[in-house]
Parts: sequence; structure tokens; C-alpha cells
Amino acid sequence: MRFCLFLFLSLFSFNAFAQVSGNKKAQSFFEKANQFIQKQDYASAEQALNNAVEADPLFQNAYVMLAGVYKTQKKYQNARTAYEKAILINKAVAPEVIYGLAETEFATQDYLKAKQHFNEFLMLDSSSDRVRRAKKYLLDCDFATIAIKKPVKYSPTNLGEGVNTTDAEYFPAITADGETLVFTRQVNGNEDFWTSQLKNNSWNTATPLSSKINTAKYNEGAQTISPDGKYLFFTGCNRPDGLGRCDIYVSHREGKDWGEPYNVGQPVNSEFWESQPAISPDGRTLYFISNRPGGYGGYDIWKSTITDDAKWGPAINLGPDINTAFDENTPFLHVDGKTLYFSSDGWPGFGNKDIYYSRQENDGKWHKPVNIGYPINSFEDESGLVVSADGNSGLFSSNLKGGYGLQDIYSFGIPEVAKPLKVSYVKGIVRDRDTKKTIESNVQVVDLKTNKTVFDDYTDPETGQFLAVMPVGSNYLFNVNAEGYMFYSENFELKPGDINKPYQIEVYIEKIKQGGNVTLRNIFFDTNKFNLLPASIHELDLLIDFLHQNEKVQIEIQGHTDNVGDDKLNEKLSFNRANAVYEYLIKNSIDAKRLTFKGFGSRKPMSDNKTEIGRKNNRRTSFVITKV
Repeated sequence: MRFCLFLFLSLFSFNAFAQVSGNKKAQSFFEKANQFIQKQDYASAEQALNNAVEADPLFQNAYVMLAGVYKTQKKYQNARTAYEKAILINKAVAPEVIYGLAETEFATQDYLKAKQHFNEFLMLDSSSDRVRRAKKYLLDCDFATIAIKKPVKYSPTNLGEGVNTTDAEYFPAITADGETLVFTRQVNGNEDFWTSQLKNNSWNTATPLSSKINTAKYNEGAQTISPDGKYLFFTGCNRPDGLGRCDIYVSHREGKDWGEPYNVGQPVNSEFWESQPAISPDGRTLYFISNRPGGYGGYDIWKSTITDDAKWGPAINLGPDINTAFDENTPFLHVDGKTLYFSSDGWPGFGNKDIYYSRQENDGKWHKPVNIGYPINSFEDESGLVVSADGNSGLFSSNLKGGYGLQDIYSFGIPEVAKPLKVSYVKGIVRDRDTKKTIESNVQVVDLKTNKTVFDDYTDPETGQFLAVMPVGSNYLFNVNAEGYMFYSENFELKPGDINKPYQIEVYIEKIKQGGNVTLRNIFFDTNKFNLLPASIHELDLLIDFLHQNEKVQIEIQGHTDNVGDDKLNEKLSFNRANAVYEYLIKNSIDAKRLTFKGFGSRKPMSDNKTEIGRKNNRRTSFVITKV
């Protein structure tokens, strides 16, 4: 529609020149070209217009229209030549012709000429819609002149016939372990979700995601999947339960299938257009695109965070650090929780939409977006990038030469400067210690530096599986609990040197019984001291919750040390540490009659004291159930 409007405006502006050719043959071809354009048959229009200018080499309007047809087909060099020939016939052309020439010069990387003609256009036109875009193109010229001289390594690889077909595949989404891919495929005009699994370093033949999500009546697309692969947020348009033309929906995986999707409702969705969701790794913040009032441009990136009462909070615009007076789209928040990738045609770039990345500080402020670089970005639209958990590769869709169909999904290496923060993850299964059967249980992961919960969800009810992401450079509490069971405590200290080292574990938990023993691996003290450190509070509160939920349970709190130092001092230290936990529980409404405490010093080691790791394991706080 924009192209047809451009052609109309071009012709309308040429009243000062011959709108028709004196050559009847040329005029006939010109009129046929108009008819082809209305049908969007640009190849036939191109041929007709070439016939027109061959019959009448001074037919200026035919050259202008031919340039527009070439642009539509992305034949930018041909379009530039057609504009130049039109201007050569008569230099007193309409401003939009100068603009069109400048745009094709930009597309063919002649930034000096493009800048010259954009400035010339601005001298001729100060009021049209193109003025704002021309001013932005001038910034692009300055940026691209420098950036194109510093190309980044770029070698896209087709994901193969397991994923790509003769139909269009796009909007890839991938789980944190890199093993499950969900994407949109359009077949006969209908968009549905398909999924593929990574086996032996190749993607197996994709299958439809679920009949509960895919429909024949509506299109499903523009999706994101949670890092553990259990929640799918997607865009649904023109549905009976919609609040606007397009809304955001969510579905939860239930065993091997997915649950019925539902509209996430207000305030995320509105009477306006909401699409392209991106969920944070902790599942609490949803980023999305909307054209609702209060933004900075046509389409902006907004966010909504779950409140304490488990409802989506108000929609908040990400502000001018991310959004521009133009359009932003396809946000993707990496599993590091800090690096945002998105597309925009408002920040300086290579023209049209480019891919950018921005890092969020701990105070919530976003850094100025950085263009991911050339040739990843070009004059064409680039969007829809997602980045693997290890930060090494990106997935996107394109119609590159040599593909299988209209659009294929590709991967490429992320430039070093554009990589996200390092992360690891813990992936495992929870089982009953006695029966070895899987258990549906709650898994919590807490960043002990910030005291923020980074994961809080239930294992798969059928498989007992879970996956939780943990950014490198912090210390994490890991807790598993289930009704009727003693809870499981672990600690993961991920130092900056720990690069993408995932933890694969099987967690065995015991039913509550007398004599049951739990090691509390997130109770911390300074060396040779017994004052509880602040990082201990979350684990202690979990113990309090356990005692509240199991009111008949009585426990003995036990302190232990390694064998370094004097035995009597170690026993006293362990006694005082157990007492510190005892005092904390009493202060927080646990009846003292349910509690005892004792210090064992180094008398009950659980590991060999000959190694530092063994000694660290022996320095611990635990509890034993004395009565149920």
C-alpha cells in the first residue's frame, strides 16, 4: 500500500511535466504497468515499463515508476539507475524522487551521495512524512560510513530439512538447554507452531506443537518459550476473547501435551495492538510490543511484572533508553535476565530495522542500545533474533539464497562484544528416595547476593523434571520441597570462571519420618564465629515454613565442623551455631518445645577431611527429625 501511495504521489507531483507520452506505444505499456502494479505483479510491471522507456527514452514518469518497481523487488542498483535517468531528463523533479534516489544510494552503500541527496530533499520538502525519515537517514549515513568498515564475523547456517521446508518458517524460540525449538510455520496462509528436538547435533523432523494451541481458524505466531520449556507466550489475533486486534496468550505444558491457552488479560492486553512477547528467565516479567497511547513512537517495547497477588502489574514503557520516535519490535530477553535484544528503525543503523542489544544495570537502567553490526544488519529489515543460553549462537529467519523455501531459520555466531552475560543452569529430576518414582515438587532458586528468587515453579507432574537458569557470578540457594516430604537443600556458587557449566542432577527426597536428616547448605557463618549471616535468612525461613506445614514434627538442630583446630573449641563453636539457628526459629514463632539443639564438632564427618572440599562439606548445619 505504501508503494502504491508513493507511485500516486510521484505521478501527482509531475503536473509540470508530461504525464503521458506522445508515443502511443509507450503510453500503452505505461498504463499496462499500472494495472500490473495494482495486482502486485511487479515482474510484469517491470517488463512493461522497460518497454515503455525503450519506446520513449524521454518518458520521465515511466522511469520514476520503474525505479519504484525495482525498489519493491529490492533491485536497488537498478532502481538507482532508473532514478538517475529520470532526473537526467529534467532536473526539476518532485522532492520524493530525490528522496527515492537517496534511499537507493543508501541501499547500495554510497553514503556520501545519499547524504547529499537527503539534504537536497530536506531543502525542497519540510512538511511531508518523509522529512522525519530523511533526517534519520542522515544519522544512518554517518553511522554506516564508519560501521561498514568494521564488519563482524557472520556465517549463517541453515538449520536443515528437519526444521525448514518449502513453506515459510520464522520466529524461532529455544529452551535454555538448547534442546527444544518452537517456531512458526505458515502453510496455505495459516500460521501454527511446530517443534523440533536436537538429537546428535541436528534437529529432528518437526511436528505440530499441540492441537490445543494450533487452530485452523486463527493464526498463532510471534511466540516466546520459558527457559525450562514449560510456558509458551504467543500472539493471537482477531479471537473472540480478544481485547484488541492482537492479544498475548499463554499456555502451560502439562506432561507431554500443552494446556488450553488463555488470554493474559489486562493490563498487558488492551484495545490496542499487543504482540511479540518475551518472558524473563524468572517468569515474572513479560516484555511485549504495543502501540497503545503513552509511548514514544508507533510501536514500543513495554513490560509488565507479576505482583505479590499473582496478577500482572501495570504496563510500563521501557522509556527513551530503548524506545524511539520510530518503531521497536521483536524483543528477546536473554536468560541472563540482563541483556535485551530487539529490532528498531529509530536508532542509527544501516537503514530500515536493525538488531540492537542493551544491558540492564542492577538499578534497572538500560544502557544505550548498540547496533549488532554489519553484515548481520543491512539495508533490509532484520528482526526476530533469539540467543542461546551459552551466548554463542543466535537464531533468526531469512530468505537467504540456497534455502529450502520462502523463509528458513538459520543460526550464526554472536559477535563477542554482543554476547550476553555468562549463565549456567541446573537441570534435573526429583524422585522419591525409596520408590525411585518421580515426584511433582516445588523447586526454588534464590540469588543470595540480591535475595531475589530467580526460579520458583513445580516440576513436571509426569516426568519430575525441572530446569532453572543461574547467571554466573553469584551464590544460589537451591531448594526442593513436596508435601509429606523432607525438603532438599543445596548451594551453587558460580564464580566468573565457571563458564556455562550446567549441573545435571537427580534429587532424592525422603518422606517425613523419625530419624530423617536434612543438611542445610545455605546456613552461613563467618570463620570461627556463630552470628548468622544475612544470606542464611532465606533457608531459615524455608525451615520455618516446613515446621508450620508439619505441626507435629519435632527436630534437633545440629552443628558440625571440620577437624581443623582444637576439638573442644570446634565442639563449642558447633554448639553455638546450632543455638543461633534455634534462637532464630523461636523468635519466628516456632514453639521451643518442638526444638532441641546440639553441637558435635568434628565427630560426625560426612566427607573426608583430607581435602578442602571434604572439609567444606563437614562444616555444616543440619537437623534430624526426633518426632512426627
